Amino acid sequence: MFTIDPGGTPRSYVSDGQRVTSVPLTIKRRSNRKLLIPPAHPSNASPSGGYDEPMIRMLAKAFHWQRLIDQGRFATIAELSSALKMEQGWAAEVIRMTTLAPDIVTAIVKGQQPRQLNLQLLRGRVGGIPRDWAEQRRLFGFTDA
Repeated sequence: MFTIDPGGTPRSYVSDGQRVTSVPLTIKRRSNRKLLIPPAHPSNASPSGGYDEPMIRMLAKAFHWQRLIDQGRFATIAELSSALKMEQGWAAEVIRMTTLAPDIVTAIVKGQQPRQLNLQLLRGRVGGIPRDWAEQRRLFGFTDA
């Protein structure tokens, strides 16, 4: 038998003739899926969230759309969203990701972003993206700031 014990300590014991292994995993939602995060251990500790393809694709889309506006193909986000048949607010959320600090963008593309960083937080739904890059680093969990 295998149990998930959030916040507990790993242990293994026998109960009623069955081996019971308890692992303190944390369950988090990330991009419409559940992510099991194992306990920190010196041999497998990794502060990064790994490659997050949806997040990388969304960043690429944001910079592409911003380039279309910068090149004059669309005058405004409203015009862009109308041409692409999407909600203006959603397009604005995505394009807002182009204001991220360059080192944050690089970390995401390399798969070295903090585990807790997700698309909802990046698109500014939780409280907006600060303009100050040092504040962004602090908010998104980049400890090297």
